[in-house]
Amino acid sequence: MKRLFIGMVGSLYFLAAAEAQYPGNGIAPSPTPLQEVEKVLLGPVDNEALLREELQSRAPGRPPRFAIPFEVDIAPQTHGLWEKLPDGTEVWRLRISSPGAHSLNFGFLEYYMPPGGSLFVYGPGRKPVLGPFTAADNETHYQLWTPILPGGEAVLEVQVPGGRRQALRLRLATVNHDFLGFTGVLSGACNLDVICGPGDGWSIVEPYREAIRSVAVYGLGGSTFCTGFLVNNTRNDCTPYFITANHCELNASNSASVVVYWNYQNSYCREPGSMASGGPGDGQLENFNTGAIYRAGYAPTDFTLIELDDPVAENSQAFFAGWTRDAAPPEDTLACIHHPDGSEKRISFSFSDTYAGAWGSGSMPVPGGNHLIIPSWDIGSTESGSSGAPLFDRQRRVVGQLRGGAASCNNSQYDAFGWFRFSWTGGGTPYTRLKDWLDPDNTNLLFLDGRRLSGCNAGIAVADDSQEACVPGTARYTVRIGEGFSVPVHLTTSGLPSGISASFSPNPANPGETATLALNIFNASVSSGIFTFTVHAQSTYNNVETEATLALLNQPPPAPTITAPSSGAMGQTLAPAFQWTGHPLAANYELQVAADSGFTDISGSAGGLLAPYFQGLVLEPASTYYLRARGHNVCGAGPWSATVEFTTAAILCRNSPYTGPPVLISPQGANSVTSTIRVESAGAVAGIAIRNLDIEHSYVGDLSAYLQSPSGTIVHLFDRPGFPASFFGCSGANLMLSFADDALLTAAGLESTCNSYPAISGTFQPIDALSVFIGEPAEGEWKLTISDHFDQDGGQANSWELDLCST
Repeated sequence: MKRLFIGMVGSLYFLAAAEAQYPGNGIAPSPTPLQEVEKVLLGPVDNEALLREELQSRAPGRPPRFAIPFEVDIAPQTHGLWEKLPDGTEVWRLRISSPGAHSLNFGFLEYYMPPGGSLFVYGPGRKPVLGPFTAADNETHYQLWTPILPGGEAVLEVQVPGGRRQALRLRLATVNHDFLGFTGVLSGACNLDVICGPGDGWSIVEPYREAIRSVAVYGLGGSTFCTGFLVNNTRNDCTPYFITANHCELNASNSASVVVYWNYQNSYCREPGSMASGGPGDGQLENFNTGAIYRAGYAPTDFTLIELDDPVAENSQAFFAGWTRDAAPPEDTLACIHHPDGSEKRISFSFSDTYAGAWGSGSMPVPGGNHLIIPSWDIGSTESGSSGAPLFDRQRRVVGQLRGGAASCNNSQYDAFGWFRFSWTGGGTPYTRLKDWLDPDNTNLLFLDGRRLSGCNAGIAVADDSQEACVPGTARYTVRIGEGFSVPVHLTTSGLPSGISASFSPNPANPGETATLALNIFNASVSSGIFTFTVHAQSTYNNVETEATLALLNQPPPAPTITAPSSGAMGQTLAPAFQWTGHPLAANYELQVAADSGFTDISGSAGGLLAPYFQGLVLEPASTYYLRARGHNVCGAGPWSATVEFTTAAILCRNSPYTGPPVLISPQGANSVTSTIRVESAGAVAGIAIRNLDIEHSYVGDLSAYLQSPSGTIVHLFDRPGFPASFFGCSGANLMLSFADDALLTAAGLESTCNSYPAISGTFQPIDALSVFIGEPAEGEWKLTISDHFDQDGGQANSWELDLCST
């Protein structure tokens, strides 16, 4: 039986990101009132006792906790209500309640959503709504961790198209009860909101506007939180690398549970020291990523590097922070951007010089130390939950991430940051240092500036970048404008030979649009040859370019010469290999095979051939044929070659049975077995079929079969009948099958057949055509392989026969 889960490339998670199946928020109409849907009741929980325990336990080197987990084992097969809607959609719902919770979040340790399916999480009043999570959210780690949903009750809803319910894999393992109030956490009043700017009397913040967008608060395992930041790499390719503190306990085993919240900040500037600054904010958690891959970590400098397993949302306007590994401790103005106690994003400033220190030595200087010490903060401070926050120098480059210290709004104490330059080489391996990930090409750069997310797509591409034209004539290209541009771009070319004019339509072109480039070769004296030219796209903020190629021709190709088969050849196989001489002027070739020399009775033809070779026509035995070929290019078709006459061989057909003992298929794990038929006749294959394939097996949906010729060519006969329409495939027993290319029953018909006993019988077309064997040597060992993809079921391959015709 199957124990396989299929991972698919994930997508970015953010609220209302995809078009809903149903109007409004995407939730399906419910035939059954929500209050009648099964409810799972958790608890009870003493929030106040947990809060006291948490505050007493907080200390440097420990990530703050906001929720406690309830371990559950919930799946649509065991809990909730399934209903079928009039349009055929099947809907599953389950209510989960944890009284007193400020918010809930969910950890699914099995998540596979079939195509067309969706998962929603919403409150009992049908808002707010998280989702839809779809098949695009399937990941290779098979997990899905949701952001927080306010309140103590939630509804889980799955929608799947009719007939795909069996393919759904969903198992809820963790429900996290928020005892702290993630969105209601209060930070120190001394802190400065990142939204503050010149209009509020805080011009000092403005140069850090982009750096601010690199920083985010994140939840881990649905129960703890810290700060982290996106970081650029020397390829400038926007790989979503994210750095945080090692003591936040993020590792390879729990990285899939990371939920990163972008732009969680107050919407207006609160004056530091005011009552408002120490009160609750109005930040929103609507833009997030969930899931990551652990890349590296090093406890001595307290860094962890992960790679988010989806791209960052375009509307996050995120920034990939620059960095420096300069050996000199940075001086004067330094800024730390962080989420104190997990609350809305703040920025703190120190106007003192940093110096080298070591964790455990307090604020004392330590020559050669691997930490940077901030003696004190002049504006704002850091708090529990700020761990992992980046420290920026005057050039707005990261020099380290926060480990901890004695600083708070109530004092002028120090903070210690793991020093970036020591994390660069870390423990000397790719899994304990930053170098391999942030400088994958070993450029050895000492520093790197940051990059806007919007600039990741600020590029152009020529979709058809290699064109041909006949002189005189016109060549056309399609230019795609990247969505990373924020304003229209002006398009130009350079490097074209004289006698060729270029025009774009439209020009300027908007971000995300395509423009047509027309090259008009108006001068008949332009030389033939291959030319490379450049397409430029310039906007207010970006200037990018790409190259394209133009091949100019002034005549069609000359007539080729047929080299195989030779003229008058006898006894040719029924699928001959045709060859002729190639020519540089030919872009492609055409051939014709006819039963008469005048080519009025065409037996087969092929066009658009990129090489002077073709094999694929199956001809009649003992017959005379005529062959010719010619080349094509943009200037037209060249003359036909001289005609070649040849005759195919006669054929002999026989049946060869498998004479060996039954081959056992083990029930222990996935395995493959092979049986062999040896053919002693000479000649080439002219036709082939499989007869009376008899397989005993208690679960045929686990099986697939392949036939291999003596030359090594493999044909796929059938593959796990019933899958993926049913996740486990056909559950019937035993197969009695034959395979022929001209069978009335198709391969799809076999896949959709599932009886009790025998599960499937009859003559079917194979998945791959048996005709690919035609022309190969018939003599030798023909191998039939039966693969059992899963354990717990077994059987044996009893017999099969090979109907083989050869020349």
